[in-house]
Amino acid sequence: MKLLTRTWTFLGLIVYLSIGAAQAATFGETIDIFRNAGGSASFFANSYAYAVFPIVGAGALAVGGAYGKGRVYVHGRYVGDTKMGQLSVGFQAGGKAYSEIIFFEDKRALDEFESGSFAFGADASVVAITAGANASAATNGASTGASAAQKEATTRGVYEKGMAVFTIAKGGLMYSAAIAGQKFSYEPRAAKH
Repeated sequence: MKLLTRTWTFLGLIVYLSIGAAQAATFGETIDIFRNAGGSASFFANSYAYAVFPIVGAGALAVGGAYGKGRVYVHGRYVGDTKMGQLSVGFQAGGKAYSEIIFFEDKRALDEFESGSFAFGADASVVAITAGANASAATNGASTGASAAQKEATTRGVYEKGMAVFTIAKGGLMYSAAIAGQKFSYEPRAAKH
C-alpha cells in the first residue's frame, strides 16, 4: 500500500511539474501553432470541427496518467468544453507537457466524441509534430519529419474513423507517445441570454 501511495504521489508531482514547466498557452495561441505547422494546417480547411488542448500534463512511473482541459470548435466557433484523462500501465517513466488537437472530419465523428464518454481505442494513432529538441515519435507507424521551429514542423496525417490527432511537445522528458486509453468528457457551452 505504501508503494502505491508513493507512486501516485510521485505521479502527481511529475504531472504538476510538467504543466508548470510548460509555457501557459492560450487556446488562440495553440490553434495558431497547429494552423502553421505543416500537415495539420490543411485540416483546418477540410474538417467539420476540432478540439484543442493547450496543455496536457502527463507523468508516469510504471503507472502513468495524463490530464488536460480543452475547447471544441465547430467551423471556428467555440461550442463547448472538454476534459481528457488517461491512465496507463507499462514500461514508462518521466513527465511531459504537450498540446493536442483532434480534428473531426464530419458531424458523425463530432457526435461520437460529444457522446459523453468517448475514449480512443488501442488502434488509435497520433502524429507528433516535431519541433527542435522536443521531438517525440508517432505511434502505430505514423511518421513525422524534423524541423527547427514549431511553425516549420512537417507532418503527415490522415483521418482514421473520422478523426485525426496531432500533438506538439511543450516540455519534459518521458518515454511514451500513445493516445490509446485517453478518455474524454464534453459539456456544451452555456448559451448566453
